[in-house]
Amino acid sequence: MPLTLGTAGHIDHGKTTLVEALTGTNTDRLPEERRRGISIELGYAALDLPSGRRLSVIDVPGHERFVRTMVAGASGIDLFLLVVDAREGPRAQTYEHLEILRLLGVERGVVALTKIDAVEPERVPDISELVPGAEVVPVSAMTGEGLDELRAALDRAATDRVRPDAPARLYVDRVFSLPGAGSVATGTLWSGRIAAGDRLDVLPAGFEVRVRSVQVHDESVESADAGQRVAVAITPERRRRVARGDALAARGAFPVSYRLDIALEGAVEDGARVQVCHGTSMVPARVVRMDGGQAQLRLERAVVAARGDRVVLRRETTLGGGVVLDPAPPRHADAAQVGRASVEAPVALRDLARRGLDADGLVTAGPWVFSDAWLEDLRSRAHAALAARGADEDPGLPATALLGDVAWAPDVLPLLGLERIGGRYYAPGRHPRAAPDDEIRLGDGSTISREAYEHARALLVEECEREGTITLARFRDLSGSSRRAAQLLLERFDSDRVTLRMGDVRRLRRSAAR
Repeated sequence: MPLTLGTAGHIDHGKTTLVEALTGTNTDRLPEERRRGISIELGYAALDLPSGRRLSVIDVPGHERFVRTMVAGASGIDLFLLVVDAREGPRAQTYEHLEILRLLGVERGVVALTKIDAVEPERVPDISELVPGAEVVPVSAMTGEGLDELRAALDRAATDRVRPDAPARLYVDRVFSLPGAGSVATGTLWSGRIAAGDRLDVLPAGFEVRVRSVQVHDESVESADAGQRVAVAITPERRRRVARGDALAARGAFPVSYRLDIALEGAVEDGARVQVCHGTSMVPARVVRMDGGQAQLRLERAVVAARGDRVVLRRETTLGGGVVLDPAPPRHADAAQVGRASVEAPVALRDLARRGLDADGLVTAGPWVFSDAWLEDLRSRAHAALAARGADEDPGLPATALLGDVAWAPDVLPLLGLERIGGRYYAPGRHPRAAPDDEIRLGDGSTISREAYEHARALLVEECEREGTITLARFRDLSGSSRRAAQLLLERFDSDRVTLRMGDVRRLRRSAAR
C-alpha cells in the first residue's frame, strides 16, 4: 500500500538536506528558499526503501512562522521523520511539531539525530525518550553515515500500515498551469482512487472538474491510490478555478459544513477564538464546549470533513485539537447569532459585507472589525504578558510574541495602550534596561559581549572581502550560531553601518573595510 512520510523538526536542524541525501531531490524548489536557506513551502520527493516500497515524502518548513504550512503538510501523512540537530538537541518547534503529530494521530515514525559529524561522540545528546517507541538513528547527510540504517528503520515503521477504505478525497496544496495540460492541482490523496476521466466535486466551492490525466512523482499513471502524492490535470466547468485548501472529492460523498462536532483535546476555553487546521486550509472559528468532553466548532468558512478526521486548533501557538464526531451537525443557532459570533476576532470589512452583515456596534481599526469584548480581552492578556517579565529580562516584547504572526497586528496594536520603543512594546512607564558597557544589545532585547561582537564582525568582514557579499545562511555557518542569532547580528551590523543589505545579501560599507 502507498504511504506518505512527513518530516518534522525545528528550523535549521537539517530536514531538507537529509531528504535530499535520502532521495536525491532538493525539495526547496523556490528561488527565495534557496537564497534564504530555509523552507517556506511544502516540498516533495519519492523515497525508495530496501523492501521495494516507495514512500511519498513531504518536507515541511521548521520556522515558527510557517507552522500553518507544517500542519497542512502533516495532515494526511502516515509516518513521520522527526529531525533533531545533534548540536542543539530538541528545540521549540521540535516539541510543537510532535504535539501536532500527536493531535493528528500520526503515531509511527523514526527520529533522525542529524549532523553527528559535527559533534564529538561524548557530546551527542540522548534523545531516546523523546518519542517513546520510535527508533532513533544517528545520521550525517554530509558524510552519508547512517543513511542506510535510516532507510531500514523507515521500512520497519511502514510495515503493516494500512489506510481505511473510503471515497476519493484529495486536499489541494498547490495549483499551477502547464502548456498542454492546463490547470494542475497537487496534494496527498487521503482516500480512494483517482483516474483519468473521473469527475470530481470541488468543495466547498461546489463545482465539478473532469480529470484529464494523473501523475505520481512526475510519472504518468492510469490511476493514483490513497497515500500517494498526486498531480491531477483538470478541466473545471464554466471557467471556475481550483484553489489551495479546496478538496477534490468523489461526487456527493462528503458534506460541506460551517460546523463540526469534535471530541475536544487540550485546554481550550468555551467561546475561544481559534484557527481550525484541517486538510490544507486554516479557518477562523469559535469553540462552543458541550458536555462529556465534546465541543462544536462554528466556522467562518466552510470545510469538507468526514467522521474520524482530526483537526488542530491554533492561535498564537498550538492549543489542542480533536476528532470529528459529526461533520454536519444540526444547526442550534440562527444566522444572526452565527454572524455576531464570527466577528468576535478581527474580520476584514470586505468579508463582513460579502456575508451580508454590517459593522454596527463593532470596533473598526483599519480594514478590520471586532467586538469591544475581544479587544478588552486582548488588551488584558498583552499587559499581563508584559507584567510577567522577570527582573533580569528586558520588560518589553516584540509584536509577534504578544499577538502572533497575524495580519491585523499593525492596526490593533495602537489600541492596546502600550509604548513602542524600537521594535518592542512596553507597558506604560517601563523601558528597556540599559546594557552593561561590555555588552551590545541586539534587536530582540538580548545582548552579546563586545568580544563576541568583534569576533563575529571580523568573520563577516573577512568573508565579504573575499567573496564580495554574504548571505544569512553563510554567516550562520561561519559563526556556528543559530539562524535567529545570525539574523540579529546581521541586523545589528546594518544599523552600525558595517554592512548594507541588498535583497537577500549584504556587502561591506567602505568605512568598514579593513
